Amino acid sequence: MDGKAAVQQINTSLKGKSIVDKLKYLLENHRGKVVFTTSFGYEDQVITDIIFKNDLPVEVVTLDTGRMFEETYKVFRSTVEKYGKTIKVYFPPTAEVEKMLDEKGPFSFYESVENRKQCCFIRKVVPLKRALESHEVWITGLRASQSANRSGLHDFEWDAGNRIIKYNPLLEWSLDDVKQYVKENNVPYNVLHDKGFVSIGCEPCTRAIRPGEDFRAGRWWWEQNSGKECGLHESNSAS
Repeated sequence: MDGKAAVQQINTSLKGKSIVDKLKYLLENHRGKVVFTTSFGYEDQVITDIIFKNDLPVEVVTLDTGRMFEETYKVFRSTVEKYGKTIKVYFPPTAEVEKMLDEKGPFSFYESVENRKQCCFIRKVVPLKRALESHEVWITGLRASQSANRSGLHDFEWDAGNRIIKYNPLLEWSLDDVKQYVKENNVPYNVLHDKGFVSIGCEPCTRAIRPGEDFRAGRWWWEQNSGKECGLHESNSAS
């Protein structure tokens, strides 16, 4: 069975099941091959809480781009301390970062979309590919209401670019649902969320959003019609 057919079958057979039941199914059928990538935002913290509280053997990893907010590192630390679990860190390749900075300087991403996407590729996509190696299922914190690019997603997708099953457990959750879970379960969260930051990435490329602005408006705000994606979740999925 090819990847696309497999996710169609999973979407059908697991419809209506709880997140924990879906995770257990994935772990039973892809033993030792399930990975979750966290950036310590609201959604990722909810998923981390579900995984760790239920003692599910999912490998939890994060991508450290080298340009993160101090507040992000603090919630990383508080999460490890709360659950007593390990979160594996992947860094971008030093040689590629050095070459990019030597040639274009530390803020080339402000100069063009091409430069910004190069920076995202080196700092995020390359380490992501290392993190996904040898895995068959990738869990993400994507929600349909985050952007127009994500509104057509399904619980389970076939990521053709990475040749991996992608599971989006919070796909149909609203931001209010996420906030309520965090509050009721005393989940550590990034305090930048209290200051108008909704989607949090690298420090130079993230700002708080204004009332009425789109969820992704605080990311790469100087760009027009670029899709506001870093390359981790480009539209190469099928369901």
